Amino acid sequence: MDEATFTIEDSDGNTDDVTIPARLVEIFSEEDDESEAQVVGDIALMAFAQRAHMLTHHSEDEPTQELQDVEEATLDQFEDRFGMTYGEATGHQH
Repeated sequence: MDEATFTIEDSDGNTDDVTIPARLVEIFSEEDDESEAQVVGDIALMAFAQRAHMLTHHSEDEPTQELQDVEEATLDQFEDRFGMTYGEATGHQH
């Protein structure tokens, strides 16, 4: 099966490659008429939003104010990118 590799670069210039089946990325890009890079970016933001939500609302420990602030900022970025809240997108609201 053909693979697609995407390079992620942070602000310090560190990079990491992510390799996934090329057809999977193509399927998602066809659905929304987005570039493959946009699809990978969308999924990365979705994953971070989900993880921030889990740490803030579904952890045994009480979340710190810093974590709550980070989740809020992530969910704001989610809404800016997708035009809907995380709760609207997932059907999971608090």
